[in-house]
Amino acid sequence: MTRTPSSLVARIRSDLAREGDPDRAPGMQAYMKSALPFFGVRVPQVRSITRAAARAEPALELDALAAAARELFDNATHREERYAALALLALPIARGELHLIPTHEHFATAGAWWDIVDETAHRIADLHDAHPGETARVVRAWSAHDDMWLRRLAIISQLGRKDRVDAVLLTEVVEANMPDREFFIRKAIGWALRDYARVQPGWVSDFVAAHEHQLSGLSRREALKHLAS
Repeated sequence: MTRTPSSLVARIRSDLAREGDPDRAPGMQAYMKSALPFFGVRVPQVRSITRAAARAEPALELDALAAAARELFDNATHREERYAALALLALPIARGELHLIPTHEHFATAGAWWDIVDETAHRIADLHDAHPGETARVVRAWSAHDDMWLRRLAIISQLGRKDRVDAVLLTEVVEANMPDREFFIRKAIGWALRDYARVQPGWVSDFVAAHEHQLSGLSRREALKHLAS
């Protein structure tokens, strides 16, 4: 029997509510500065609950999975439902699927906060591996977008790719955003450069030196954090 997105959504919501810790929830909401309340379920447990629910829906296809993710995200009553939506798109069936880019973009712009955007960045990294040319074009467009969170997503979209990082693309998205004074952009620039410095320390040192007067102090400090002085 083919399962529906609604049955998966109902299962996840029920499991999150059951596993929530009401004593923990207010602190989680305050820390995240969230308008949505929390059930009080930590993120690793949200992921476990989501994976278990998806395993219980064995006939669920990709389109239905994506629809369930949108339902959880757009109609969330608690923030963990949005985390569950992100966890659904991290399942193997959804990783590297180019036609999910509009969903990732929607989550970043509608979520409009670092927890949503930073998790979404992992999915864009998957897309860089699966569809490098198409993904690079999308990321370049995001890097010049009016929406700050899409610009942040573009900057950190290659985190964790190590020697697979497209250094030309990294240069382009960073240079496009160096004038921005927004904390979340400046921090993202430093983070992206620091991550690449783990495999290309010389490249990052040279980049920072060449852009000494364009990079913010925060971006420079973050980029060089783990490099020898």
